[in-house]
Amino acid sequence: MDSVTLYCTAALAAAGGIYWFVCVLGPAERKGKRALDLSGGSISAENVKDNYNQYWSFFRKPKEIETAEKVPDFVDTFYNLVTDIYEWGWGQSFHFSPSIPGKSDKDATRIHEEMAIYRVMKPGSLYVSYEWVTTDKYRDEDEEHREVIQGIERGDALPGMRRYSDIAAAARRVGFEVVQEKDLAKPPAKPWWNRLKMGRIAYWRNHVVVVVLSAVGIAPKGTVDVHEMLFKTADYLSRGGETGIFSPMHMILCRKPEKASSE
Repeated sequence: MDSVTLYCTAALAAAGGIYWFVCVLGPAERKGKRALDLSGGSISAENVKDNYNQYWSFFRKPKEIETAEKVPDFVDTFYNLVTDIYEWGWGQSFHFSPSIPGKSDKDATRIHEEMAIYRVMKPGSLYVSYEWVTTDKYRDEDEEHREVIQGIERGDALPGMRRYSDIAAAARRVGFEVVQEKDLAKPPAKPWWNRLKMGRIAYWRNHVVVVVLSAVGIAPKGTVDVHEMLFKTADYLSRGGETGIFSPMHMILCRKPEKASSE
């Protein structure tokens, strides 16, 4: 085999390998954005890195965030930073829903969405909410428990996550009657965090793609940091589910009292 043939063969093999690595290995679970479309939302490309640093610094003073007027800006910054990566890596629908035995992830999500719309619109002024909470298994004195919950808070813009018992108390404080309260992540639902674990190879593949796109100037500076944050957050979410100290589906169904609704 002469040098030209060897060179061409090697080039084709390399091109095929890159295609397999980027387009075949570990594809997103749902078709969403292209990697070339990664941006910072309404944040200009040159400001993505600074906004990421500002977002991360917010968690050094979590108690101030809970009362500060900057909270809306804080949340907007988070979603501007992460939405493109979410839609690229996970697809355009990436909320949590119970994993139902015998149903695909797509069907389980559809059933979950239909149930919640139905209850919100049901006559009688019913209101349903799904909250991210720490469960009765969470122990603040446990260092690992604190690390997991703080990791979820940082990676999902949730400073000061509430305990499951605080949700109904807050609803009653503002005048609602609590009709039903249930953690939809508990059995018979299957582990919801398995969906996060299924794409470990894809996460690694995606990170390499993000690094390359940032290096050549296609993705804004700071995109690598944001992707790394989400990668770590997926691990914290999995650990929270496995230990049972965290639930992203604590459901509470409330009713506005008749007297209050007539005023």
